Amino acid sequence: MRAIPSGLLSAVSLGIILLRTAAGVAAQPALPQPAAPAPAVPAPQDVPYPGHIVLAVDTSNIAQGIFTVHETIPVPQGAPLTLLYPQWRPGNHSPTGHSRLARIAGLAITADGRPIAWTRDPVNVFAFHVPLPAAASSISVDFQYLAPPANEYGRAESTLRILTLDWDAVTLYPAGYYARQITVDARLRIPSGWQLATALERGAQQGDEARFAPTSFETLVDSPVYAGAYMTRIDLDPGAQVPVHMDLFADSPELLTVTPDELSAHRNMVQQAYRLFGSRHYDHYDFLVHLSEILRPMGVEHHRSSFDGLSANYFTEWAKSADLHDLLSHEFVHSWNGKFRRPADLWTPNYNVPMRDSLLWVYEGQTQYWGSVLAARSQLWTRQQALDLLAMLAARFQAAPGRTWRSLEDTTDQPIIQYGAPLAWPSWQRGVDYYDVGLLIWLDADTLIREQSHGQRSLDDFARQFFGMDDGSYGELTYTFEDVVAALDHVQPYDWAGFLHQRVDAVNVDAPTGGLTRGGYRLVFNDTPSDFYKAADELHKVTSLTYSVGLSLDKDGEIKEVLWNGPAFRAGLAPGSRIIAVDEVAFDVDRFKAVIRAAEHASAPISLIVREGERFRSVRLDYHGGLRYPHLERDPNRGDLLQAIFAPKPR
Repeated sequence: MRAIPSGLLSAVSLGIILLRTAAGVAAQPALPQPAAPAPAVPAPQDVPYPGHIVLAVDTSNIAQGIFTVHETIPVPQGAPLTLLYPQWRPGNHSPTGHSRLARIAGLAITADGRPIAWTRDPVNVFAFHVPLPAAASSISVDFQYLAPPANEYGRAESTLRILTLDWDAVTLYPAGYYARQITVDARLRIPSGWQLATALERGAQQGDEARFAPTSFETLVDSPVYAGAYMTRIDLDPGAQVPVHMDLFADSPELLTVTPDELSAHRNMVQQAYRLFGSRHYDHYDFLVHLSEILRPMGVEHHRSSFDGLSANYFTEWAKSADLHDLLSHEFVHSWNGKFRRPADLWTPNYNVPMRDSLLWVYEGQTQYWGSVLAARSQLWTRQQALDLLAMLAARFQAAPGRTWRSLEDTTDQPIIQYGAPLAWPSWQRGVDYYDVGLLIWLDADTLIREQSHGQRSLDDFARQFFGMDDGSYGELTYTFEDVVAALDHVQPYDWAGFLHQRVDAVNVDAPTGGLTRGGYRLVFNDTPSDFYKAADELHKVTSLTYSVGLSLDKDGEIKEVLWNGPAFRAGLAPGSRIIAVDEVAFDVDRFKAVIRAAEHASAPISLIVREGERFRSVRLDYHGGLRYPHLERDPNRGDLLQAIFAPKPR
């Protein structure tokens, strides 16, 4: 740095001050200002879109999972056009269209064979602005949908033998209209020789291309398609005027074997649902079921069908798949709760208006309850399996301390907050607890109604009144918190608003296990897991030691979950670490259990060697409580209300 004489420096400084004084505020450096807002995407209006969109999807390249899409979209002359890719997916309660948007490639838009230079909205990346030539009466839209070739690229949507297709994944639609006001003629080409199933009304078949009757975009999105090389269709309500079928697709034909007892249980489930609700809100219903080790277990509700992913051995190893036996009953209940009746703030006019999830503890929580009850009433579960599930839920939420800082109501935003990402500390962070905590809350309500009414009424009466109205209608009827409270009060007068606010909105020190206590049971622990507990561990490929050392891990010793503030947590263990030795002997799950048993009668801590990345460290696990697994035990001082709840409803 070059030195400047002090006299010169003073003169220069004085000159700068005078210049700044003369210039005033204008001499100050300019501060950033926000950029001009992007043009607004047209808001949906409840008016008909002119003409029909023709949508043709070709999925014949199943080996690579490259599906080609061609749309012909009539366009109103003289009006600007914005096309939308669906962002908020019904049943997902979150903007999961993000993961699918990245799979759109090769987008080309033309009018009369001439390319149109579309532009993506600078803010709303799901919106595509299309400058229309003055004389254009329609445009052609072409692109590829690149389905994940394996689960590491996102949830797999197909195998070499099974295709699952959501129409919202392969459609651009015009902004400015309600989804129910847009008519689509859909066509689907599938691999040669395959069969398909869907709730859509079929039109003419031309070779491997299926054509469907024109329908609203809302109904199209609500009607996914399954196709496959190996498929069987089972009538679950023989002779009924309103048919119900289970359409099974598998990676190999032997997985499609259904025993008479398994078939009987699924047929019973349909009848028990009818006896519960006293209505149907569809003209036909299809359970679309895939049995695969590649496609993940999952369920998504639709009005006249459900998207059901089960383990490959769901039927062939029935006892081992017990943890999934309520999936179909859960999704079936959604035809009443979630599709026909829907929370007012969750209903949206199209798939790019944000959803609000505040009542998911009713939408999903009560559906979880009825799905479990129907599984027990129909013999999809034995009574003991239903009790074992309740024991597992009560134990989980009694042990998890997340309820002490976060309300159940706040977890209804979890699908949007979490956005599909895994949680490292779910017992503290809380995940989508509104499902299973919701189940416990509605069990609490059911037993309270039965107790208050001296067995004359139950939550069944609420279900029939609230969801069973308008038999045969399959429109949508929204509800609010106040509607739920009023319907409960009609069944049994009580301070239901206070009951629900205390369990849903408040931060609770205690888990909501009042339904078990009032139902005549208490939660206990012993050193033997129930068969249901073991089946759940096997399904998820873990060994859960949550209620003893406070962790779950896989067969190789990798820790999958650590209970917040449990023994493993206090010893400094974290998910992702791997136990490689227990008491100086190489890790083995059975050996680890044996050491936990032995430590119950010893004073020395359990010694572990843990690998964390490339580093190893010793951990002293100071636990002496033995193995602990949850069970329900009868309280002889109370009546057995759970037996009444799980009993099949007579005709």
